[in-house]
Amino acid sequence: MTQKNANCAEAHSSIRKPASEVFEEFIDPEITKNFWFTKSSDRLEVNKKIVWEWEMYNVSSIVVAKEIIQNEKIAFEWGEPTTTVEFKFKTLSDGSTFVTVTECGYDKTGEELLAAIRDSTGGFTTVLDGLKAFLEHGINLNLIVDKFPKEIAQHGN
Repeated sequence: MTQKNANCAEAHSSIRKPASEVFEEFIDPEITKNFWFTKSSDRLEVNKKIVWEWEMYNVSSIVVAKEIIQNEKIAFEWGEPTTTVEFKFKTLSDGSTFVTVTECGYDKTGEELLAAIRDSTGGFTTVLDGLKAFLEHGINLNLIVDKFPKEIAQHGN
């Protein structure tokens, strides 16, 4: 597992594909846009500023990869204030990949910290579920766009 820190969000899932394929899904934005963001300025590369966009929400984030270990790990910083996200890829005995995502470095405390951790855990769980459906079954479930429909987002529930 990753850092054992109560101030980190964590999500994980097994994906029935090789680590090389799962890893590439997060590096290549032409693939990633099928289950996470809708647009990216480029592929992830260490120390290169990339902009990810969620066009349906009119939201974007600057992402800077800090460490990329082929088929094993992707670590990046994003957001304001900046947090650190790590994706770790572990090959299992059956050839599938166990993906663990952590996000740490929140500047919040108390209830605000708990809310941020819950939000991030839910968000990354949705990303991994979308990845699993896309990679294993070739289906784009539209999970990100359906997470906050405009009607609900505008009315606050």
